[in-house]
Amino acid sequence: MKKSRIPVSAPQEAMQSPFAALEIAGLPEAPPAAPEQEKPSRCGRVVLRREKSGRGGKTVVVVSDFAPTISSGQIETLARKARQHCGCGGTVANREIELQGDSAPKVRAFFQSEGFAVAGV
Repeated sequence: MKKSRIPVSAPQEAMQSPFAALEIAGLPEAPPAAPEQEKPSRCGRVVLRREKSGRGGKTVVVVSDFAPTISSGQIETLARKARQHCGCGGTVANREIELQGDSAPKVRAFFQSEGFAVAGV
């Protein structure tokens, strides 16, 4: 018994688009696009400090004193963005962000652009 072949190069009736019969004429207008959320002008105050002790002579910039309203998840997100902005490594420990290297001006510029008042270093 010979099997029949299904032609794959020609369009088949069974595989029509399910959206072919739909019409756009009776659809309502789309809702207006939501405006982009602006960064709040004041997210609070953070303090920068340089530390070397206990780090084998390596310098780190520590960002501390986050407002209690800022969650740990938001601090983690800020740390990730700060590491990308400064091009360095770092970590979060005890609600403080530790960024490797002596890049205090870059760190200050980043946190000011995020809406924080920056004190220290």
